[in-house]
Amino acid sequence: MAVETSDPGIALATDTPSAAGMSRQHLLIFAGLLALGLVAPFVLYPVFVMKVLCFALFACAFNLLLGYGGLLSFGHAAYFGSASYVCAHAAKAWNLTPELSILLGTGTACILGIVFGSLAIRRQGIYFAMVTLAFAQMVFFFSLQAPFTGGEDGIQSVPRGRLLGLIDLSADLTLYFFVLAVVFLGLLLIYRIIHSPFGQVLKAIRENEPRAVSLGYRVNRYKLAVFVMSATLAGLAGATKAIVFQLASLTDVYWTMSGEVVLMTLLGGMGTVFGPIVGAAIIVTMQNYLATFGAWVTVIQGCIFVVGVLLFREGIVGVLSKWFKKPL
Repeated sequence: MAVETSDPGIALATDTPSAAGMSRQHLLIFAGLLALGLVAPFVLYPVFVMKVLCFALFACAFNLLLGYGGLLSFGHAAYFGSASYVCAHAAKAWNLTPELSILLGTGTACILGIVFGSLAIRRQGIYFAMVTLAFAQMVFFFSLQAPFTGGEDGIQSVPRGRLLGLIDLSADLTLYFFVLAVVFLGLLLIYRIIHSPFGQVLKAIRENEPRAVSLGYRVNRYKLAVFVMSATLAGLAGATKAIVFQLASLTDVYWTMSGEVVLMTLLGGMGTVFGPIVGAAIIVTMQNYLATFGAWVTVIQGCIFVVGVLLFREGIVGVLSKWFKKPL
C-alpha cells in the first residue's frame, strides 16, 4: 500500500517491490561482487583488497546518510577513527578477541552517533555540516591528548588474535575471508535499510521535507535514526580496518578522512547502491599505486574529481544507471 501524492518526489511506499525483496538485477550484482571477493586475494595482495573492502563499507555507510538521508556530514572520520582506537585498545590492552574488539569499537561509534546526531540534526544545510565537522575536530583533539591513544604514534602492533578463540587470524588470507564476511554482511544490511519502508520515508524527506512533515512523519526521528545507523556502520569499517593494519592512528580521525569518504561517494555515485563501492576502489587504488608521487597524489585526486564531476555529474554508477535505465 502506498501513500499517493501529487508530488512525485514525496511518494512514500510502504509495500513496494523494492522494499519487498532484492531484485534479480541486484541479486546478480551482489553474487558477482561475492565471487570477485572470493577470487581477489589469490590475484592481488590480500591486505590491499582488505583496505578496499573496509573503505567500501565506510563509503556505503556515509552514502546512507548523504545519498538517502540528504544530510551532508563533514565529520564521519569521528566514528571511523574512534571505533578504530577503541578496537585497537581493546585488542591490545585488554586482550579481547577480534570479534569482541570490533563490536566494542562499533558500539562506541554508535554512542557517539547518538550524542552528536541528536545535537546536529537541530540544524540544516551548511550549518549541519559545520556542526558535524566541529564534533569531529573535538574527537581528533581528544585522540591527540588521551593517554590510551598513543598521541601522534597511535596504537601500534595491535594483535589480530583468534576469532571466537579458535581461528588464528594472523595469516593474511585467513583474516581476509573474515573481513569479506563482515563487509558483505554490512553491505547487505545497508541494502535492506535502503529498500525498506524506513528507506522510502528517508527518500521522501530528502526530496521534500515540508511535505513529509505535513503527512505526519516525525522527520527528526528519521534523521537521527539514519545518522546513528550511518555512524555505527562507519565504526564497523574503522574497527575492522584497525585489526587489518594492526594500527590505529590520528589519520583515522583527521578531517581529511571525512573529505576522502565524501570524494569516494560523489565519484562513485551518490544515492546509488553500488556507487560508493566503485568510488572507494578507485580512490584506494590510486593511493596505493600512485604513492611514489608523494604529495602529488592529492593533486591527481583533485584533478580526477573535477573531471569526474564535469563528465559524470551523477557519479560513475549514476551515469551507468541512466544509460541502462536501471537503478544501480
